[in-house]
Amino acid sequence: MMFVLGDYPISGRRASDIAASVERAVGSGDLAPGQVLPPMRELAARLEVNPNTVAAAYRTLRERGVIETAGRRGSRVRPRPASTARGSLRVEVPPGVRDLGEGNPDPDLLPDLGDALASAARANAARPGMYGDAPVLPELAAMARAAMDADGVSPGAVIATSGSLDAIERVLSAHLKPGDAVAVEDPGWGSVLDLVPALGLHAVPVGVDDEGPRTADVEQALRGGARALVITDRAQNPTGAAVSAARARELRAVLAEHPGVLLIEDDHGHAIVDLPLHPLTGITDRWAFVRSVAKAYGPDLRLAVLTGDAVTVDRVAGRQQLGPCWVSRLLQQAVVHLWASGTVDSAGVARSYGERRDALVRALADRGVPAHGRSGMNVWVPVSDETGAVTRLLRAGWAVAPGARFRVSAPQGVRLTVSGLTAADIGPLADAVAAAAGPARPISFG
Repeated sequence: MMFVLGDYPISGRRASDIAASVERAVGSGDLAPGQVLPPMRELAARLEVNPNTVAAAYRTLRERGVIETAGRRGSRVRPRPASTARGSLRVEVPPGVRDLGEGNPDPDLLPDLGDALASAARANAARPGMYGDAPVLPELAAMARAAMDADGVSPGAVIATSGSLDAIERVLSAHLKPGDAVAVEDPGWGSVLDLVPALGLHAVPVGVDDEGPRTADVEQALRGGARALVITDRAQNPTGAAVSAARARELRAVLAEHPGVLLIEDDHGHAIVDLPLHPLTGITDRWAFVRSVAKAYGPDLRLAVLTGDAVTVDRVAGRQQLGPCWVSRLLQQAVVHLWASGTVDSAGVARSYGERRDALVRALADRGVPAHGRSGMNVWVPVSDETGAVTRLLRAGWAVAPGARFRVSAPQGVRLTVSGLTAADIGPLADAVAAAAGPARPISFG
């Protein structure tokens, strides 16, 4: 038997077959995001199966991030299924249009990797890396740990992962099971917002302001059963938020009431931000702190360092041994060289991004457009119609990132990356944004 929903037949006698039928339809586009699925009893009657069979199928689909259920309003295809990456919500940049949407660092502020890679090659020639060697170079771990100690990060062993997102995925997978809720920043990093449902987890949006995640929202999410919380310490993507000392105290007090919550802190802004770090580590039983080198040293250096409580580090390292085993020690050696040589002037890089970011925020304010950008290389501009704003800016010669890439339920906005801007660009860009954004709106992230 089958049930025809629009032009698509849902079929199957077993829960796994019914779930697979719906998942195929979502993947092919026959079931659109937001489309309502039939009530379980109705579908069971049409398929001539037990209602418990359909309930099990729907549960599987929820755990896989394919559908969501809202009580009496029933089940529907997720607005953005896990198979649809937010990164696909990109703007095609025609010739002659300035691209401010990709979020890349300024190439002129990245170090020349020649010496670092040559150093790694020499070290490898002297002692080639082999199976059975330690997965983390002792000097990398020591230097990373020393920097974390200086910033007040709680003690813990250091391991290497292939970037921040790899670290976050491994930590979530080490502790959570499908169906668990994860509190995430909204607006927030689109890759994390994609990752959570892809792991079969449920994202609980937490509002953000210039000082970081809103304390009341975090408290509500944790009281509501969220088993994990993912926070960006500085240079938050897309808003530029940075956790202040006052906000950190508030968040620590909330976390102290929920010691069983898994805390993940992402400090990808390290070495490009001049604001101090206010870590939350050590409050909960299970925690992880992640730093990548992408923004300061280059996105193609796929390396991040991770520390955490002993159980978390052990689980992540153990699972890593069953997959890639280790992050290339050649890359690790290159990063050690970069750190030891002081190739990157972190204060100068932070100052350069800050001057461009602050100039754009001021110019927008002068034109009656509220904008946000406390740290990092991005500016977030709330708008009433982000599709229209993106289109108008594209016509004016500027490609920006649509806010849909970064939002769950937060109000609309657009993200502008300042790394490619010069002082001469600020005025014309601010004029274009003011014309595209529409009437001025109160400052709000959600």
